[in-house]
Amino acid sequence: MRQRIAVVGGGPAGLTFARVLHRHDHPVTVLERDPAPDARPPGGTLDLHEKLGQLALDKAGVLAEFHALSRPEGQAMRILDTDGTVLRDWRPRPGERANPEIDRGQLRDLLLGPLDVQWGRGVAEVVPGTGDGVLVRFADGGEETFDLVVGADGAWSRVRPAVSSATPNYTGVTLVETSLDDVDTRHPDLARLIGDGSVAVYGVNRAIVAQRNSGGHVKVYAQFRAPLDWHLGLDLADAEAVRARLLALFDGWADPALDLLRRGGAFVHRPLYVLPVSHTWAHVPGVTLLGDAAHLMPPLGVGANLAMLEGAELAEAVAAAPGDLDEAVRAFEERMWARAGRWATITVAGLERLVSPDPTDALALFDEIQAS
Repeated sequence: MRQRIAVVGGGPAGLTFARVLHRHDHPVTVLERDPAPDARPPGGTLDLHEKLGQLALDKAGVLAEFHALSRPEGQAMRILDTDGTVLRDWRPRPGERANPEIDRGQLRDLLLGPLDVQWGRGVAEVVPGTGDGVLVRFADGGEETFDLVVGADGAWSRVRPAVSSATPNYTGVTLVETSLDDVDTRHPDLARLIGDGSVAVYGVNRAIVAQRNSGGHVKVYAQFRAPLDWHLGLDLADAEAVRARLLALFDGWADPALDLLRRGGAFVHRPLYVLPVSHTWAHVPGVTLLGDAAHLMPPLGVGANLAMLEGAELAEAVAAAPGDLDEAVRAFEERMWARAGRWATITVAGLERLVSPDPTDALALFDEIQAS
């Protein structure tokens, strides 16, 4: 009899895990707290790396579909000084597909495909070692038992406490997100500034980054070092009040950069949290973690890629080990911890350089990435 397997979370990690298991004709239950795929905005764009996210999609059998949807031109990157001077203007070579962009919503729909997701199934608690397997308690009071529960439910995972007492820590860096719609028609000057990919402006302990998504949509991120309670006395739901605070924070920067904030719509507060770089746990039979639930790190283009590859590799390990599920999971965790620890070290150091007292650190980091 095949094992009863559930993955908690319908993001890139959970859906890749489920899709690869589905490709191996292994049943899997996907538990997602959102009531529907379009219940909330799916987020911005992702660059999927050839040897990480794209490899995972290949294992899931959907790489060709990804190539049809992705935007290789989105790899372009322009960096400005705070006075508006263009410092770097990188554009991908013809045929370059090392890190093409795809909107999160498009990636979600691609991975969903034939999967049967249980929407609106928020998990409250996971209890291992019950005798009949791992007990999942749902927010609505229901319960169900599985042989393996995979936590792919993000930074504030409800599955993580079953294996680890670790909780995310604030990095000291906050992002405030806004967006521009129909940018090519409504804001042609900003469309030219952003180009086909992204534009970034780096100052002392702060930055403004704008990234093109599909359909003329642009995500804009104000980044800065500040206490977690920097917004005391500020109504974060009051867009004009937040805009005024941000414009004061970036006072003196060139108008093209400030216009990215002046013309944005609503603002979303996103303080950056991380788990310890070396986060591991004593193996617990029947429960494991993927992605941000396992190794939350700064969002520098690696997290979703790692999460997807982990999902694919765990699914392959499970499918290949019908007789010893626990040993397959244990071996997977050892491999995941080693790789994630290396990337966590790199991304934590990268965040220190991107939001730095010396803006030349950010420029030097991008030069190193381009050279590699």
